[in-house]
Amino acid sequence: MLLKYVKGLSDKRIEELNKIGIDSAERLIRHFPRNYLDLTRISPLRYAFANEYAFTKARLVSVPQTFVSAKKLKCVKGICEQDGEIFTVLWFNQPYVLKKLEVNTEYLFYGRVQKKYGQISMLNPTFEKAEKNDYLKGILPVYTLPQSLYQKSMQKIVNDAILKVRPQSVIPQRLIEKYSLMPLDRAFWEVHNPKSFELKDAAADRIATEEYFLLISAFKLIKGDKQQYRAKKYTCTAQELKDFAFSFGFEFTKGQKNAVNEIFTDMNSPFVMNRLMQGDVGCGKTAVSACALFVALKSGYQAVMLAPTEVLAEQNYNLCKKYFPQYKVAFLSGSLSVKEKNEIKRNIKSGNIDLVVGTHAIIQKDVEFCRLALCVCDEQHRFGVSQRSALLAKGSSPDLLVMSATPIPRTLSLIFYGDLDITTISDKPKARAAVGTNIVPQTKYNDMLKFISEEVKKGHKIYFVAPKIEEDIEGEIMSVTELYDSLLQSLPQLKIKLLHGKMKDKEKAEIMNDFKNGDTDALVSTTVIEVGVDVPQASVMVIYNADRFGLSQLHQLRGRVGRSDIQSYCFLLTSTDNPDTLERLKTVCKETDGFKISEADFKMRGSGDILGTRQSGRTTNSLGALKYGTDAVFLAKKISDEVISSGTMHEQLKQFALKKYDELCDVSLN
Repeated sequence: MLLKYVKGLSDKRIEELNKIGIDSAERLIRHFPRNYLDLTRISPLRYAFANEYAFTKARLVSVPQTFVSAKKLKCVKGICEQDGEIFTVLWFNQPYVLKKLEVNTEYLFYGRVQKKYGQISMLNPTFEKAEKNDYLKGILPVYTLPQSLYQKSMQKIVNDAILKVRPQSVIPQRLIEKYSLMPLDRAFWEVHNPKSFELKDAAADRIATEEYFLLISAFKLIKGDKQQYRAKKYTCTAQELKDFAFSFGFEFTKGQKNAVNEIFTDMNSPFVMNRLMQGDVGCGKTAVSACALFVALKSGYQAVMLAPTEVLAEQNYNLCKKYFPQYKVAFLSGSLSVKEKNEIKRNIKSGNIDLVVGTHAIIQKDVEFCRLALCVCDEQHRFGVSQRSALLAKGSSPDLLVMSATPIPRTLSLIFYGDLDITTISDKPKARAAVGTNIVPQTKYNDMLKFISEEVKKGHKIYFVAPKIEEDIEGEIMSVTELYDSLLQSLPQLKIKLLHGKMKDKEKAEIMNDFKNGDTDALVSTTVIEVGVDVPQASVMVIYNADRFGLSQLHQLRGRVGRSDIQSYCFLLTSTDNPDTLERLKTVCKETDGFKISEADFKMRGSGDILGTRQSGRTTNSLGALKYGTDAVFLAKKISDEVISSGTMHEQLKQFALKKYDELCDVSLN
């Protein structure tokens, strides 16, 4: 259903929702609260944690003042008193609140707490007179918001969308009754309007069960078609492959050798290969994938290596030219001219090109192969099943190898990657040093910048990462543009460039190449550099608002440094003083194994975002911020087993399942 049919949504608000990935009423009701505030108890503000939401009661003791902020926003400022202590309330871009405030009146405030220089402020609080409270009560959802919406209005529009969409379960009624499942529309209502935390958790589990029933069913359906007999035969021998592996100039680790053996066995079996190779950052997956490509090329076939971004695709292209000097390797992406693309397509179709490396441009209908035998997808979680199918359709049952550096708990890997056989590389190349990881408090920020200056003098390069591109009204989350301007002032001696997902592919590639090969000292970026980018001289990764990222994503970002024998560092910046949040971040400081980190993240935060690919501030997968338990996932698998084994997976349900697979696996990051 279109967003324009939801009550309370103007064109401006719809535009803002679109920016965070909400483009329909169905996606709106899946914009789950990122947190909940217990408003059954009023807490003194002095006990609230910085940068988190709090609920308190205080008296407004001064006439509110208006002023214009440095960002040209009209602001309202009031002074409140609570148990003899003073704090400030600030509203950004909400001048209308001035008319609603009365001096010497007691209010209930709910907002984000800021603690700076010994002073306490509450930013953009929702408020009601204490004597007449019809909103600030019970358990209140806390949403990630676009600029034009506030908590109260977001809850209202979500509720209207739920009533209009009325989500219904696709699980057969007999199984709903058998497992006493809550009605799905009620589950959505309870998640957004919880009467109790227990009911909220039960509702979240119910929604997760529905989502994963569809996803797991899709995996089963896809894998059911896997046992295809191969029409081709590879002639590359084991000795030839061994000689090729030796040509790298370094000895493969035990994990790499096992991976090569499994892939070679697959490619010489009677069945088409569908294999996932997962491994931690820096474990050497690219070298293993080159071995698979060699088997195909040596046997006289064509092969493809697909990457989600032009930066990564071009990096893979340069590596492949180095690995395969005796073969014709081509690069195909959307940024090439029409003339260049047409010439490459003609040569692919005629067979003059052996290996094509590129982006989604390879999937276009007019790209035709004459003897395609192997497809390699780098960072598989960035491609949906429809894209993968479109690529495989370009050959006669080609083999498929997909790679992922996004570890998930081993206990769930067979569920999430149910359509693929799995190879795991658990060790790392010995030449790489461990990355020293530390949480940096605000008091040590300038010391960190001095340290970074010394690293640059050694010829090393620096990453600065922020969670979003644009500034928010409150300044709660650091943006790359804001950070870039700040660093130009703080580190004028450094040559710094800005990189983010809204730039054109060609521009991003030029900036990244200049950082890697040119005289750029530091890169200020979003998580566009999270995946696959290899800059051996990079020694420092600085992550702002680190508490806004999942642990697996922090580990991914950390993996951009320490890619040589240079001692490297990762600094996590956060202004929160919440002990639970700090303890979570300490896990990344103490642990270097990505699989162990994902297990810890799962235990601390629940299963939401378990694929580890959701960027802070975006609603790119259906489960979003929903927190649910492992039992919900395994119940979904049990129900899926019963449906498929009983033969009741009708065609419409199949389409629902495949669509859900695309929603969860087609993820776009800046």
